[in-house]
Amino acid sequence: MVVRHTIVILAALGLLLLGGCDGQASAAASTQESTVEKPGAQTATTALPEKTNNAWEMAPFALESLDGGKHSLEDWKGKVIMMNFWASWCAPCQYEIPEFVQYQKTYGSRNLQLVGIGVDQKRKLANVARSLGINYPVLVLPPKDSRGLMSKWGNNSGIIPYTVVIASDGRIKYIHRGQMDEDAFNRYVKPLLN
Repeated sequence: MVVRHTIVILAALGLLLLGGCDGQASAAASTQESTVEKPGAQTATTALPEKTNNAWEMAPFALESLDGGKHSLEDWKGKVIMMNFWASWCAPCQYEIPEFVQYQKTYGSRNLQLVGIGVDQKRKLANVARSLGINYPVLVLPPKDSRGLMSKWGNNSGIIPYTVVIASDGRIKYIHRGQMDEDAFNRYVKPLLN
């Protein structure tokens, strides 16, 4: 009986690592329910709920950043933006962040701007940002407000990680559900850079 439960738990953890985490789950919840997407579940272009695929035609939003200031996407208008929704308790999120740190370091001079949208408490996000050396802005999205903002960006299921790639002219070029890999970056992001 114990072996069977262990196998089920290990299988569920494996699926989480391949896909994403349910954005409404809690780190403290012992029965954390997760929604798992197949690896590579993505959309190259999309019409978002606001009937547009241009970020600058959408209603703007502003969130507090880890440094205490308020920021909106318009702060990085004209750059290629990788907007990544994540949380401190999400293992696939933490696996992809070191690659994102490297992308910002390598391609920031070529007009790339990563923006993390942390769906979590500020203190927990700051701890992860410090331990993983995040070198790009992290905006704090209180979990109680997450469903509305994520839905506006096409994420009705609340899956995290969830990454939206916005070209320098504001067109949404790519959406990735679950952990994003280097192949997806090379195929969908790199061609947009100067």
